[in-house]
Formats: sequence, structure tokens, C-alpha cells
Amino acid sequence: MTTPPNLQALHAFQWSRQPGTEAFLRAIVQDFLACTPFAAALAQRMTDVTGTRFFDWIDCIALPGSTGAEQNLRAAGYKLSTSEGPNQIFRNAEGVFPRIILTPTSVVEIALKVDAVADFLAVHQIEAEVEGEPFAPFRRATVAHGQNTHLSVVERRGAWTWTVSPADSIKRLRAVEHLEAFRRRRRAFATDAEGFTHAASLANAAIRDLGVDQTCALFFTAEREYWQRRNRAAQVQKTQQDLLGLGWANHDHHTYRSSRSCFTSLIAFFEKLSLECRERFYAGRDAGWGAQVMENARAGIVAFNDVDLAPEELLEDFSHQPLAPRNSLGTVGLWCALHGEAFLQAGMHHLECQFDFAALTRRLQQDHGIKVMNPFTDFPYLRQAFTEGERWPVSADRIHHLLANDLITPDQAATFQKNGAIGSHLENLERNEGYKGFNQKGVSEIIAATDPRKQAAGREPSLAAPGHS
Repeated sequence: MTTPPNLQALHAFQWSRQPGTEAFLRAIVQDFLACTPFAAALAQRMTDVTGTRFFDWIDCIALPGSTGAEQNLRAAGYKLSTSEGPNQIFRNAEGVFPRIILTPTSVVEIALKVDAVADFLAVHQIEAEVEGEPFAPFRRATVAHGQNTHLSVVERRGAWTWTVSPADSIKRLRAVEHLEAFRRRRRAFATDAEGFTHAASLANAAIRDLGVDQTCALFFTAEREYWQRRNRAAQVQKTQQDLLGLGWANHDHHTYRSSRSCFTSLIAFFEKLSLECRERFYAGRDAGWGAQVMENARAGIVAFNDVDLAPEELLEDFSHQPLAPRNSLGTVGLWCALHGEAFLQAGMHHLECQFDFAALTRRLQQDHGIKVMNPFTDFPYLRQAFTEGERWPVSADRIHHLLANDLITPDQAATFQKNGAIGSHLENLERNEGYKGFNQKGVSEIIAATDPRKQAAGREPSLAAPGHS
């Protein structure tokens, strides 16, 4: 039976668990740590200081090439992606796994992803040659040696390669200039349309100078910074990760909330940055919202874009066809009405990074007094929870507009005026078995639990007890 075209998007991207692939990789990593004392000590500090796992920081693994090695990779679900000189690069795109490089050497090398190679070297007081100039799309440095093993760190700005590009001082200067422009991006305009036009002009200029993938990486660097300035949990966690010279390189996806009127503009902007539409997300008839997941695999960026959505609209191309106006607001639409578009004034609703779920929950709550909500996904292969929401003030003009249009009650208006409303979170995520998808039912429940109207009525979302796992 042929699937109707308007249903094909719902059946695409059905992610599956891949325990065999993960077991194959973890065996390599376990042997590597046993042979590389610096890496083993770093792995323990990652858990103790940052609540993260060494495995999740791996960018790629270089293995000695042979016919047997290639056969093992293919049996583990890897396919040849590209070649760079004598090196063959394999990728398993069906899961969240590091790329594997078969090289003509006899050394096993694990490369960890970091925001800045120079920061890692400075923190650990390592004298090492850095390949690639500052702000290049790809930089790397070898930081430790073991028994026929190398540990390296890599910094990526929109390039997936194992070869360092030739020096280009003019292009690197342009990268600095465009990152600064994204950081200083104006977010408040008379109309939201003007805000999207302004952002597009900045992106177009960067793409002309740098190409689309580096532009994409730089844009989301600035987005994480803007979000972090408005979220205490993010500030605390970033400080801990910076203590090890890691930065936010463990990001999993960036979540935006959009009004119905701006949703196609949001998607169009991200498509400009070569994010491609992945799965559509819908949590059921009663949930009242949907999402479009997008990814630029070369830049290593995933965006999760939320919008109020009716069940019948799921079968439409709601990411590209304008959504009709409605006279009511769901949780996502109300958040935008209170704070502004996530793409503009408000900033991201949350950043979700890969962590050791239990270790992060315990450390945030016991060491820093940051409460973590009860998990909304608690499967062996996927665990997710929000930190307690950051409460932001709401402007009187926005409250008056909502009240005048009967979108909130007088009591809710008074509460928002006095206490503000929840704005953003940090999300604690642990993925196992390479699972690349999301829990639709669990996300629906957390969306409902964080509805500002429920908070205005005195019903706060449930929080995990200290040490909860």
C-alpha cells in the first residue's frame, strides 16, 4: 500500500536503538582509556566536575586501517562517507555516534570536541602544536600519548573534516567580524518581520564570506551565549565545563518557541543556514503543539522548533505553509506572547546537552542549589529533565495586550505582573544505544507542566528531590 504524500513526513526518520554499535564503540573507548592515563583521569574529572561522560565528548575515533577493520565498521552500521587522502571517513547517520576514520598509521586516536582548542590547552597547561589558525573551520591538537594511543582535541566551526585547511588570514578575520555581528544582533523591532529581515541580512553577508556551514556554526554560538546570559543554570554549568576547557561542545539541540505567525519565517531562516527538515513532532490530539526538528550534519547543529498546532494541521506542510490566525493561545504561543519570539527578544527556550543524567542532577542540586524537575523521559536509552525554569519579568504592554484580547484572565495578569513567568531552562539529556529521537509523550507532558497559566494559578511543576536519578 502506498503511503499518501502528506503522511510520508510522519513516517520518515523513525530512529531506532543500536546497542550493538554502542557496544562496539565502548569496547574501543574502554581499551583506549586503559592505555592512556591522562584520558582516564580526564574522564573521571568530567563526571565529578561537569556531570558529563567522556563518551559523549568524542568527536571521532581514528583506527588503523585494514580490511578487517572496515568489515567491523560496516557490521556496526557504519558506511563510507568520504575520503581525505589516505584516510577513509565512516559515519553511522542512523544514531548519535562519532565518526570513525581509518588511517594508514598504527595508532588509535580519540579526538574530543571542545569549543576552543586554546582554552583546553591553557586549562590543562599543555604545550602542544595547534594545527589550524584561530577561527579556522577546523583546528586540532594532540594533548596526550599512551600505549600506541593519542588523545587529541578538535574545534569545529562548521566543517567536518580530518584535514586542516590552508591558512587564510582574510577569511579568519571575516569570521571574527561575522561572529561579532551575530553576537550584537538587534532583536527588538517594531514588527517581528523586521527582525527576521535584519537577521537574514547578517546571515547573507556571512555566507558570502564564509560559506553556509561556518555561518551556521557561528550563528548558533552567538545564540547559546544570548540564552546563557538569561539563565543561571546555564551560567553555572558553563563555568563547570570551562574549568576543564570544554565549553558547550556537548550540545545536543537548540530549542526555539515560535508564534504561529512567525513559524514559516523561522524555518526559512534555518533553511538558509542549511538546516534540513528532519522528523515532524506531534504529541497527540490533546497536546496542542507540534515541532519541526532540523539538522545541519556538517555543522553539527540540531534545532527543535515548537509551535501551537491543531491535529489536522499535522498533515499539512506546516513548516512552509503559513498557519492561519487563531483566537486562543496554547502553551507555546502564550510563552511567545509573554516574552517575545525565541528567535528575537526572548532567546532560546532551552539548550539540551548530553550529560551523565544522574551525576548532573545530583551535582546541580547538591553543589549549586539548582533544582531539577522530575524526568519527563526515563527510559534506559533516553533520559530527559529540565532544570527549574528561569523566571523572567513580563512587560506591562504585553500583559495589557493579552488581557484586552481575553487571552488571559485578570488573576493571571496580576500574577504575571507581580511574579513574571517562566522563561528558559537547561535540559539534562542522556542518550544511550545511539538513540537519535525524542519521546513525544514525555515532551508533551513537560510542555503542559510548564504552561505559565498553571504557574499563575499557583501550580508549580514538580521537582526532583536532591540526588534523584
